[in-house]
Amino acid sequence: MATITFKGASIHTNGNLPPVGSQAPDFTLVDGALNDVTLATYPGKKKLLNIFPSLDTPVCAASTKRFNDAVKGYGDVVFLMISADLPFAMTRFCKAEATTNVIPLSLMRSRAFARDYGVLIEDGPLAGIAARAVVVLDGNDQVIFTQLVPEIAHEPDYDRALAAL
Repeated sequence: MATITFKGASIHTNGNLPPVGSQAPDFTLVDGALNDVTLATYPGKKKLLNIFPSLDTPVCAASTKRFNDAVKGYGDVVFLMISADLPFAMTRFCKAEATTNVIPLSLMRSRAFARDYGVLIEDGPLAGIAARAVVVLDGNDQVIFTQLVPEIAHEPDYDRALAAL
């Protein structure tokens, strides 16, 4: 269990991020066409997992836009934006904000991803959705960088996450 804050108040996640050097837990998330997506959907690709509560918040929207702009310099990487938002809402956001370089994925069918990655918020007003975190995987799905953002209302460390790629 990790302790983070939401607007200064302590809240807790169900566990910890996968350790650097470990094999990333597989997952099943939902894309904008309601297809299941797993790690195997992107074989041999490096992956940046930007995990956050909802695109309906300014910080989550900002991180999606920032990674969308960054992806242009990384041809061998997929940037996965993961939240509890419904795929329809994520698709609308990406279209409206022209964030077409990132791949929005939803926890819609299961919270297993959030549990397996240790980011499921267990208490407070955001209980049941994911904390803000970034996980970077190499082409073999080994964890090479993690950051659990200590205050949900803050943005992740973009420079360190991108440097890991």
